[in-house]
Amino acid sequence: MATLDDLRRTAETLPGSEERATTGGAAWFVRNKLYAWECHPWPSIPDDVRAIVAAELVVGVKVADPVDAMALKQMAPDVFLRTTTPWAEPKIAFRMAGVELDHLAELVTEAWRVQAPKYLRREFDER
Repeated sequence: MATLDDLRRTAETLPGSEERATTGGAAWFVRNKLYAWECHPWPSIPDDVRAIVAAELVVGVKVADPVDAMALKQMAPDVFLRTTTPWAEPKIAFRMAGVELDHLAELVTEAWRVQAPKYLRREFDER
């Protein structure tokens, strides 16, 4: 089962990545742009999704396109949740317990790429 520490290990390798504590839990930013976050059972979340978020560790990440989010949901509907809130779209939320470590690293890295400026993406790619 993937943990927030696993997410942290991936985020630490990404140029310009910064972890911050927020009212909803841990969140990761690049150049002040949110790219990954620990989900919190806010009242604005639909009841069925809020129950899942309250019961287990759920993380949200930015995605490049709403089609990417839809594809992930169709690929593993028991892991990837329908939208948690209408804000900050496109994004996807997923149950950490259902994600393999290599897939977590891919999701976090791709979310970082969505938000990172070109010069940081280039720096990462040149490593």
